[in-house]
Order: sequence, then structure tokens, then C-alpha cells
Amino acid sequence: MAAGGAERRPRYFMAREVAEAGRPRLSALGRVYDLGPLLRERRGDVTLAPLLGAVGTDVSHCFDPESGDPLPRVEPRTGQTGSRYPLGTPGSSQSLTPRSDGAPPLDAAWWRDPRLQVGRLTAAPRLLRLCNTLTGQNCVVEVCGEEPVGEALWRAKAWKEQLERYTACYGGVPLRLHLSLEQNGIPDSTSELRSLRLDPKDFIPTVLLYFNDDAGNATEAPTVTSSPP
Repeated sequence: MAAGGAERRPRYFMAREVAEAGRPRLSALGRVYDLGPLLRERRGDVTLAPLLGAVGTDVSHCFDPESGDPLPRVEPRTGQTGSRYPLGTPGSSQSLTPRSDGAPPLDAAWWRDPRLQVGRLTAAPRLLRLCNTLTGQNCVVEVCGEEPVGEALWRAKAWKEQLERYTACYGGVPLRLHLSLEQNGIPDSTSELRSLRLDPKDFIPTVLLYFNDDAGNATEAPTVTSSPP
């Protein structure tokens, strides 16, 4: 929860962002994790090898979607119940050997650590075309359908200066930057187009950028003035 009791808006990631080189991220059950704090705390811990091997991938198949816990498996050497995970137990600080009290080994539940959860994996990646009405320049950017328009537009990093000085409109109406594309009347027709055997890349919605001149003629409309968190 953010200050004042308001719920903090999640940041959305695309699968390619999770897989970016140099970032120890992975996703599971729609959540994106940054393993950096864990790796720093347990530097040199060989039991983290399975977790390191999964960096950049989605490991949802290893977890129960209802409980959120790792799916169980039986360790063939000991008969002990552990966690199903590629090549071993995910980030366990305990070895998979029987305990003197007969209880199963304990895992380090990194998937429940709020420090490591940095956002959500988008279920609706989509393309958006930006058109500068003053210069005629165009660019196509991939965005997350769930995120607010203000954050989606900032994915066009090379257009940062333009976005700060222009008003974004669709269908002649200024976009409300705190709402998503769908909420601004820009539907995602990807599934429908594919069902018709049409290429969605041929039907990318276009957002028009209008310059805010010194006289402030466009200042009544919302402008892209803040970057995403």
C-alpha cells in the first residue's frame, strides 16, 4: 500500500523485458521477480544454481496456480517431498536430505518475498503507432495493454522530448493518461484480426501527437509530463 492508504499501481513487464541480459529477473504466475537482493545476500550459495538457471524465463509451470506454492515432487534418493523445479529445488537454503525430526526440508520462499516482486507480467502486449502531426514522424512501440497510457507512451524512449511538449490524442480526443488504452477507447483487436487471418501489424492503432505551442493552445488537454515509476 502506498502512502495515504492508496494501493500502489503495479508496473507491467513484457516477456522480453524479463529476459533482458544483465537483469536477474524471472516470472511466475503473472508476477515478475528481481532476484538481485537475494543473490547479494547469498553470494556464492551453490543451492541457488537452479534459480540462476531459470533467470530470464517464466517458471509458472513449477507452481500451483491456486496456492501459489511450488508443486510437490518426491526426491528419488531420499523419498522426501520437495518442490518441483528445473534441476532441483528453487533457491533452497537447505539440502534435500532427511531431517532428524522426520520433517521435510525447508525451502527459502523467495516467491513470497515482497522485496523481490517488482511488477506483473503483461497478458496483453500490443503495438501502438505514434505520429507527430507537426513533423510527420512515425514510430511503432510495443506496450502493455494493462498499463496507463502515460506509462505506455514513455516506452518510446527516443521520443521523450517530443512527448514532454505534445498532447496525445486518439480519434480527436485527448488521451487520459491515468487510464489504459482500452479505457481510452483504443480496443485491442489482435485476437479478432488473427481469427480472420489478418496480420495485426497491418492494423496498428495510431495516437496523434499535437504540439503545445508557446501560447498554450493545447494546455487544456492532458500532456505527457511524467515518467513511469
